[in-house]
Amino acid sequence: MTFSFWIRSSGRARVNTEGWGREGPDKGGTMTAVETQITYSNSYTIQHEEAYMIQEDDWDRDLLLDPAWEKQQRKTFTAWCNSHLRKAGTQIENIEEDFRNGLKLMLLLEVISGERLPKPDKGKMRFHKIANVNKALDFICSKGVKLVSIGAEEIVDGNVKMTLGMIWTIILRFAIQDISVEETSAKEGLLLWCQRKTAPYRNVNVQNFHISWKDGLALCALIHRHRPDLIDYSKLRKDDPIGNLNTAFEVAEKFLDIPKMLDAEDIVNTPKPDEKAIMTYVSCFYHAFAGAEQAETAANRICKVLAVNQENEKLMEEYEKLASELLEWIRRTIPWLENRVSEQTMRAMQQKLEDFRDYRRVHKPPRVQEKCQLEINFNTLQTKLRLSNRPAFMPSEGKMVSDIANAWKGLEQVEKGYEEWLLTEIRRLERVDHLAEKFKQKCSMHEAWTAGKEDLLSQKDYETASLMEIRALMRKHEAFESDLAAHQDRVEQIAAIAQELNELDYHDAASVNARCQGICDQWDNLGTLTQKRRDALERVEKLWETIDQLYLEFAKRAAPFNNWMDGAMEDLQDMFIVHSIEEIQSLITAHDQFKATLPEADKERVATLGIHNEILKIAQTYGIKLSGINPYTTITSQDITTKWDTVETKCSRRSSPDQSARVLLQEISHVSVDISGSLEEQMNSLKQYEQNIINYKSNIDKLEGDHQLSQESLIFDNKHTNYSMEHIRVGWEQLLTTIARTINEVENQILTRDAKGISQEQLNEFRASFNHFDRKRNGMMDPDDFRACLISMGYDLGEVEFARIMTLVDANNTGVVTFQAFIDFMTRETAETDTAEQVMASFRILASDKNYITVDELRRELPPEQAEYCISRMTRYIGADGPSGALDYISFSSALYGESDL
Repeated sequence: MTFSFWIRSSGRARVNTEGWGREGPDKGGTMTAVETQITYSNSYTIQHEEAYMIQEDDWDRDLLLDPAWEKQQRKTFTAWCNSHLRKAGTQIENIEEDFRNGLKLMLLLEVISGERLPKPDKGKMRFHKIANVNKALDFICSKGVKLVSIGAEEIVDGNVKMTLGMIWTIILRFAIQDISVEETSAKEGLLLWCQRKTAPYRNVNVQNFHISWKDGLALCALIHRHRPDLIDYSKLRKDDPIGNLNTAFEVAEKFLDIPKMLDAEDIVNTPKPDEKAIMTYVSCFYHAFAGAEQAETAANRICKVLAVNQENEKLMEEYEKLASELLEWIRRTIPWLENRVSEQTMRAMQQKLEDFRDYRRVHKPPRVQEKCQLEINFNTLQTKLRLSNRPAFMPSEGKMVSDIANAWKGLEQVEKGYEEWLLTEIRRLERVDHLAEKFKQKCSMHEAWTAGKEDLLSQKDYETASLMEIRALMRKHEAFESDLAAHQDRVEQIAAIAQELNELDYHDAASVNARCQGICDQWDNLGTLTQKRRDALERVEKLWETIDQLYLEFAKRAAPFNNWMDGAMEDLQDMFIVHSIEEIQSLITAHDQFKATLPEADKERVATLGIHNEILKIAQTYGIKLSGINPYTTITSQDITTKWDTVETKCSRRSSPDQSARVLLQEISHVSVDISGSLEEQMNSLKQYEQNIINYKSNIDKLEGDHQLSQESLIFDNKHTNYSMEHIRVGWEQLLTTIARTINEVENQILTRDAKGISQEQLNEFRASFNHFDRKRNGMMDPDDFRACLISMGYDLGEVEFARIMTLVDANNTGVVTFQAFIDFMTRETAETDTAEQVMASFRILASDKNYITVDELRRELPPEQAEYCISRMTRYIGADGPSGALDYISFSSALYGESDL
């Protein structure tokens, strides 16, 4: 901030210094004007002449040089100067006389600035006085107050207006300039502070620094707001302004060390009290109360930081404890599961199986919950550390989440192997007797079926048979061949059982092998005799059987084709009812597939009718009289033609509703489900879903009981499903773990939003941006997609800047950006965090700008718990300027944001 203060002579005086002085004739016969300009560093300039004239246009200009104003300024400025000069053991009586030699003026500047001015001249001559005043004016200029065209002569000559103007400039620079509320100017900041502090009080409406203070209630409200023990505001009356003002003056002087700078009668009896006098006096209240607020704010900041640190340390200790207990349980359990010593009896092996089921039902589920809770605690702790600007938590060696996950994975692998071994052993003990009995049964059945078959195949009855009889014998032989092929599996099963019994060292393996070999030899002989009989039957057939063969071929092809057309007509006539998109799609797909088969079906129709035409041609060529009836089928060529025409007609009609179904499917496919709601609503839904999963545990237990009964009954395979009890159990546990992790992610988002001050709308915007650029829909963005996302959000990225951002969001160089990393980056960009420097600054305020702090100061400014925490953690101050027992708050603040002890 820069102040400009200049004087010029003209035919008429004009004065404008923050409202101090207005146009009017000078008593001395000379015309003088003062103007002040304040220029802010952000190129925002306020001409005080314009700003102050806005609310004063209604006042008569003849009152602007009212002697009452000069009187108020004399008293107020004198009291203000004496409040500082008393610190140096002196004071002034007459403001324009006592500053004439420049000595007390230099002393005043040294007291309020805390700096040393050049050594004053000791002489009493006029030029000595002028030299001293010039030194004071030069110091004022060095502080950003530009005094143009003013010499020390006016001050030495006792010019009242110039002296008051100079003192007002000093007050502006050293008492009011640094007052700023929400980036306002000094005067506006002071006014805004007064308005906020007095807003709750009745009959108080602070709009300016003159008439708003005439009734004294505003001053009393300021005191009561900060020190309610000094004034009973409820007893004040608006119609007693002098009493109110004197009460405020007396209380401020007695309890707040603010000297009485104004007279109640002067303020009440002046139509418009002097603005500078009121601002000077009110600024003293601001400085008196602002220090207490600053100390309170500093103490609150330290309490907040220490509370976060204590909570984080507690979470770290809990994580270490849970991790140690879980790892110890895994270490004790694995050797038990690795014990694969087989028992000799089925009863003993079943007891082992029961012990394993008890481990699955009773001992393992609580450990699953502990593992899930451990991961949740770790994620929550890391989120809190990141949000409080602390380094990430690094557990003890071997207790990382990845270490626990690896140990758990090893446990499950051993567990799976142990269960498989148990079942294998039980099967092995039962298998031997079962296979022996099964071998005997299958051999007996096979031997009964093969009895007499060799004699039957050796007959030559086809030599004297007629054509129809030969055909009958051929059909009968084909049926036998089919039966023979069907028994092939039984022979192979007998051989496989014999092989398995040998591998299991069955005690009667020799008799099994002999019986199996006899069956195999007999089977080979049956195959040879069957082929020989077929060859003989085929040789007997004559050329004239061609027509009969064509009849048969027609019947073979016409029957399935006729069945296909009957089925097609039935399907095309069938009305369909659908309830979902999948059912519509299924109907459309089925109809498309049917139409795709029509060309092939038409070929089959042409081929079938071609056989009939070939029969007619042969009959005509060789003069064969046909009976007109196919002995093998009642289907005629006319039937095929008629049904084909019907199928084509119905297919054409069916395409129309199918097309409508396609349109309906396209419309439905464009409908999307909008999942919305706040994070808290999502959290409630997830917790309800989690409770539903937990409530379903009773069904899992019932299924486990059914599974146990099946195994006790030695039933280990279920042909009706591919799922095992292990699939169901692991799936349920994974589902419960997944929903818990999802709840933890939402909790972390809520924690991020609350800690960083991020609104729900901002989080929704971040998620929408991430989802838009998550092109693979896998919850991650590639670097190119992430760059495009940042550019869309207004970031101007160069290669170096983008590389820096990637090191933040992808510290492990995985090549992808997760949603959590994206949220962390955006919250760091949009929210404030505490830093070590801020904590140091807060401690420095509590220590009164010392480089150390004492135990008494900590216990006085902080709550007992926080104070004792600091005392126990802070190291001794080693500087020479510290008393015995002084503590080093600087190293303590740095350690709060350094590496964790754990």
